[in-house]
Amino acid sequence: MATLRVVVDTNVLLSGIAYPASIPGKILAAWRHGSIEVLLSGYILEELSRVLPRLQHRHGLSQEEMDDLIDILSIQSELIEPDPSNTPSLRDEYDQPVLGTLLAALRLSQANYLITGDKDLLALSDTHPIVSPAQFWNNHAPV
Repeated sequence: MATLRVVVDTNVLLSGIAYPASIPGKILAAWRHGSIEVLLSGYILEELSRVLPRLQHRHGLSQEEMDDLIDILSIQSELIEPDPSNTPSLRDEYDQPVLGTLLAALRLSQANYLITGDKDLLALSDTHPIVSPAQFWNNHAPV
């Protein structure tokens, strides 16, 4: 079976880094072990680098370690330039580039899903392949 290719939203990356035993943490571990391929955009990585310092009390990484982590994620992922997205049903304008990353990944890279905990993005799951970390893990946990 082909390796699943997924776009991972910032909130899943943050949860996985801060809580390695959580489902997002297990998704990041599956990525590290090559069970899934992750597609990211510069936008998602920039958002991660902006928010990661706020969770320093959880992950304990220094600024230098956080910068290194962002570099590693950018090297290990396939970087996608987001397609323009103007989906009126998305209340948060910051979700548009995340959806745009999924749209570009579907068009260019045979992506399977966007994994997110964002309720506004999850509300689009009837028209886009968007799943929560728990839905993804329940259906695709590596054995």
